[in-house]
Amino acid sequence: MRVDQFDFELPAECIALRPVRPRDSARMLLVAADSGIADHTVSGLPALLRAGDVLVFNDTRVIPAQLEGRRGQARIGATLHKRIDLRRWQAFIRNAKRLKQGDIIEFSAGVNATAEQGGDDGSWTLCFAGEEPVEGLLERAGRMPLPPYIAGKREVDEADRSDYQTMFAREDGAVAAPTASLHFTPDLLAALDAAGVLRETLTLHVGAGTFLPVKAEDTQDHRMHAEWGRVDAGTAARLNAARAAGGRIIAAGTTSLRLLESAVGEDGMIQPFEGDTAIFITPGYRFKAIDGLMTNFHLPRSTLFMLVSALMGLEKMQAAYAHAIGEGYRFYSYGDSSLLLPA
Repeated sequence: MRVDQFDFELPAECIALRPVRPRDSARMLLVAADSGIADHTVSGLPALLRAGDVLVFNDTRVIPAQLEGRRGQARIGATLHKRIDLRRWQAFIRNAKRLKQGDIIEFSAGVNATAEQGGDDGSWTLCFAGEEPVEGLLERAGRMPLPPYIAGKREVDEADRSDYQTMFAREDGAVAAPTASLHFTPDLLAALDAAGVLRETLTLHVGAGTFLPVKAEDTQDHRMHAEWGRVDAGTAARLNAARAAGGRIIAAGTTSLRLLESAVGEDGMIQPFEGDTAIFITPGYRFKAIDGLMTNFHLPRSTLFMLVSALMGLEKMQAAYAHAIGEGYRFYSYGDSSLLLPA
């Protein structure tokens, strides 16, 4: 499909620069195949789901993966996006033309890394010096990797260390938050429990590739960056059992959805999974693992707007986004939510 089919005009004032408080007071647009479009709030989610449904959350934890440093007199910016091993990460580099193989980049707080190998996509493999775990180095020298549409409008500050982290965050490794889950609070979880809605967690370490624009003119020419994920055997078995009992699998976020669709077999059974996924979902895709999706509002021409269009239909999502813009919904990572329920 042509990428320009997924374009739309978004006023700058629709981009949320801070989250609302409390988190579950955010607005939520219900987009359902059988009942059209309706305005709700996230706190009303329990009334929109059924007993026996399962919300699936991503328990990845965002690490302070943005670094500023120097190679000699040249300023170098690095955004880590995928772990290779204990000391090596792939990173997108700002001012990459000033790097060559073997160069040492000096970041703040005494953190150094060697540029080992450049990739065709402009990324580099960085090897961090010393024996201290890289996560410890990042806590000293790094900052939270806010999306460019937020970081370009204001400074990243201490509040972002908690605001850009979900209440499910447990497994270090993401460089972008699974933002649909930012809306959840202990009170909301208690209400979901009381309504008989179940929940499960999986892990997908979201990479910085999620922010990259689609530069191809046709979707078939776009290449996704791989991200590492895991669905353990117990989680897979419980999800299959819930679905067999008539419950719906509702992915809390596109990251959970993409991992579940990577783990499902042709028979619709979710299998244990551990490894990389570069699944790219566009209209025409047949969903096998999920029955609904809770997600924030996405960028024009983005792979995530393509995904929601695959789930609900392009015309339906164009109408939903036009409604959201007209009603003043807040977009992107710190913005409002939507609940998508296909036929």
